[in-house]
Amino acid sequence: MVAFLVTLLIIDGLILIGAVLLQAGKGGGLAAVGGGASTDTFIGGRQAATLLTRATWTTAGIFLFLSLVLAIISSRGSTTPESILQREFQQAPAATPTPLDLPGTGGTEGQEPATLPGTETGAANTQPGEAAAPAQP
Repeated sequence: MVAFLVTLLIIDGLILIGAVLLQAGKGGGLAAVGGGASTDTFIGGRQAATLLTRATWTTAGIFLFLSLVLAIISSRGSTTPESILQREFQQAPAATPTPLDLPGTGGTEGQEPATLPGTETGAANTQPGEAAAPAQP
């Protein structure tokens, strides 16, 4: 239904553009208030309504009505505004990381960690930049 109303709105807008562009300029407006305009047309002169004038008013009214209806329909579509990010995080469950099975560990509990070749006895447990604890005699 919304697509149909939007299509009607676009067609009505194109007809409105055509009706406005086909009308002849009146030569008045805000630019003519200061000078040159006769007072009878400025104050209350009424011109005959032509077919294009009536078409302009009709299509403008339809355009405003359709715009109002579409605004009401779009406001009733969602009850609570929500963020796209909230929706994305709700859909994707948090993945639990699995522990890595390193080669040489065997994956069994109770075994001591493997030492790298060429390391001293206490050097494997030191942080980078720290000196290894001296061996006790």
